[in-house]
Amino acid sequence: MAHLLDQKSSNPIFQDSRFQTSYAKSSDSMTLEGTINKTALSLLFLLVSAYYSWINPNPSYILAGGVLGLILALVTVFKKEWSPVTVPLYALSEGLALGAISFFFETRYPGIAGQAIFLTFAVLGLMLSAYRLEWIRATPKFQRMIIIATASITILYLLNLVMGFFGSELSFIRGSSLVGILFSFFVVGIAALNLILDFDFIEKASKKNLPKYMEWFAAFGLLVTLVWLYIELLRLLSKLRDRK
Repeated sequence: MAHLLDQKSSNPIFQDSRFQTSYAKSSDSMTLEGTINKTALSLLFLLVSAYYSWINPNPSYILAGGVLGLILALVTVFKKEWSPVTVPLYALSEGLALGAISFFFETRYPGIAGQAIFLTFAVLGLMLSAYRLEWIRATPKFQRMIIIATASITILYLLNLVMGFFGSELSFIRGSSLVGILFSFFVVGIAALNLILDFDFIEKASKKNLPKYMEWFAAFGLLVTLVWLYIELLRLLSKLRDRK
């Protein structure tokens, strides 16, 4: 979710003046390889935690992991230098929630979790290939489109949350009607396109010789997008199952 040098990021996580500044290169500078390693390690933490809550399913893990993950995400955003500690903890917390969520989806729709995991990594690979081959470029126009679409989705989800307190909801968000399925396809598409901006940010930020802890912070931004993508794929697949 980010185009670095000549535009601001579409991801609030990356909207910081330090990402716009060049530093003298040193052994303590952010690198592309280091960011890839931190991202892989964060995913490993998430998957281990998710596996634990999968084999020990408990509804409380969803709330506990979600709330703790949100707190850690906010701490990471405001205290970026703490990223080497908060990001692994965030990954573990999100994994705890995702494992439980996946288990309960799996109970209702057998095989859905494996499908969602496969599709998440398939989309990641496809978007990375599209970025490296320059099939899709993070141009200013492209960035604006993703900013508007992502913000619109966020507003709709917040509106639906508020409506839920009054016993109502936007039916297409969870419903399996044709409109609901098309909406989920749209959200999955926007989540996937956010990966292009994440890649663009990581590549350009690594050339700015930012502090080493920014590797964890950049990995955090990519992890947030992947978690969102996975959840939306679960939602989409469940809607398609309901239509059968």
